[in-house]
Amino acid sequence: MRVCAAFGRPTELRPPMGEYRLDVFGTAPEGLGEEDVLTLCGHPASEIPAGFRGLVDSGEAVVPGFRCIRSIHDFERTPDAGSIVSMLSEGDQEVSKGAYMVNDLEDLHSIFTASKALNRRHLILGMGELGAVTRIRQTLLGNEFTFGYIGEPTAPEHLTADDIHPLWYDCRIAGILGHPLGHSLSPAMQDAAMRTAGINGIYLRFDTPSLECLGDVVREYRIRGMNVTIPYKRDVVPHLDSISDSAEAVGAVNTIINDDGELTGHNTDVAGIVHSFKEAGTPMKGMKVLLIGSGGAARAAARACAVSGCEGTVIARNRTTSGEMCRDFGLGRTDSPDVSGYDAVINCTPIGMDGDSPYPIDLTTLHEGQTVLDMVYNRRTLLVSEAERRGCGIASGLEMLIGQGAESFRLWFGKEPDTDAMRRAVS
Repeated sequence: MRVCAAFGRPTELRPPMGEYRLDVFGTAPEGLGEEDVLTLCGHPASEIPAGFRGLVDSGEAVVPGFRCIRSIHDFERTPDAGSIVSMLSEGDQEVSKGAYMVNDLEDLHSIFTASKALNRRHLILGMGELGAVTRIRQTLLGNEFTFGYIGEPTAPEHLTADDIHPLWYDCRIAGILGHPLGHSLSPAMQDAAMRTAGINGIYLRFDTPSLECLGDVVREYRIRGMNVTIPYKRDVVPHLDSISDSAEAVGAVNTIINDDGELTGHNTDVAGIVHSFKEAGTPMKGMKVLLIGSGGAARAAARACAVSGCEGTVIARNRTTSGEMCRDFGLGRTDSPDVSGYDAVINCTPIGMDGDSPYPIDLTTLHEGQTVLDMVYNRRTLLVSEAERRGCGIASGLEMLIGQGAESFRLWFGKEPDTDAMRRAVS
């Protein structure tokens, strides 16, 4: 990978290839070589040192007598592939550069398609967090080089030069797909697992308002896999070639694996739930379990009960979805708030995520000897606090996250992840 180090502040460092912006440095530093890029950023061409043999990024103009990059930026959108090719085909510059704001997966597809159709030396890069993959897949896009910053980022989505240097053309890429993603713990957790396993790779965030071109993007950019979160766990299914038995039973996909272009959907939430109970020292086998809720998370819990030989009962406001769960998984249904007769209680709803909303169960009936799992892990909920006060065991929602992430890791890379490293990354 050919990396051009972009400087966000003046420095004496002289990497093998650097971008020196005149809006940062003020004047061109001494000693620049033919591998370096001097970016004018509105400064006049007269400030280019005599005899400079590197590349001059002069915006959309070309400076006679110098090797030039003609660069076009669109900070709002990505044009369609044909428009990108048309605008970058013009001019007699040495390298054509287009940098476009990536707003959805269709934009990534346009960049890839344009890169294959443009018959000249080029750089086509995506801006924004969703465009980060274009900076890593330099070889696939046929880009002359890519950028990594030193000191301060020159754009929010930039990776450091140290981070990007090891990511050769065949590095493994995984990520999380959703909208909005908010503050996801998965990138830190999966990056830690990849590092400790010796995998040359990176885990990215794919926050997109649409799934259009999902299959194209995963295949084109050779993304090994994705975790899938709200709101796409069901909607992603038509974009895949097949789904596993577990995903079919749950009716939702939270993990995609790409095997040479064959996309398969899995559901690892089931493994995450089983993992959480195991880590709590109370394996699920043979338990009598009460499930709160009847959405996708509850269906994963119902599947976990089924594979663990548990007797499951559901309490939920929605009689239609809870009825479907009962039929699909052989569950019982109850409206009684008394939980004293169960070995375990699993909250599969968002109750407690943003405050202490009322639960459909009587917390005073919790007692010693029971195990409670609250899938809400971003705060200490009233359910967990009351369960601990009454002597219940706690199966951690964070351990569920680690367990499902570990199972995704196994599917993608065929290696056993270091769950201690994953735990440290999110604790």
